[in-house]
Amino acid sequence: MNPIDAKRTLRSAMLAWRAELREEERRAAADGLLATMRRDRPIETPAVVSGFWPIKDEIDIRPLMIELFNQGCQLALPVVQGKGQPLLFRAWRPGDPLEAGVFGTLQPSAKRETLEPDALIVPLLACDEEGWRLGYGGGFYDRTLTGLRARRAVTAVGVGFDAQLVPEVPHGPSDQRLDWLLTDRRACAFV
Repeated sequence: MNPIDAKRTLRSAMLAWRAELREEERRAAADGLLATMRRDRPIETPAVVSGFWPIKDEIDIRPLMIELFNQGCQLALPVVQGKGQPLLFRAWRPGDPLEAGVFGTLQPSAKRETLEPDALIVPLLACDEEGWRLGYGGGFYDRTLTGLRARRAVTAVGVGFDAQLVPEVPHGPSDQRLDWLLTDRRACAFV
């Protein structure tokens, strides 16, 4: 199977698996994610940290973002600028109003300051033990990480449910590896 078809197959399987999770499993996972972050500290604080507002069936990282804010981090949320473009990051604080973005996302107002993150909390559908990540297929985080890493060191922390750690994620030359995976049960650093 070619990499594009392999990604499509894995993406479909992980979306179906995640859709079946019960609400109590989701709440427990959000709590577990926060506990793992407190224990393993993949993000040095204070820092400028980009998170994301969870959509669809993604793990809820909002408690994690509040924790980082309380530790002195400046937070940002991603903004999709357009097809084939890297993400832009706008400042956000817990309680700030959000506006509708593309793909069902929520984002800070265009009036908010644009920031360049030191660390990115990255959504995923799957990740393997080498740090290869499977997203939704738009390539937004790969393009963004390529640009940021060309300028300076940044830390990319994928977040998800523990079962999203899989034996192998198909990847190509434009894919970017994660530095860390943070789940509700473990943290994995990738060398």
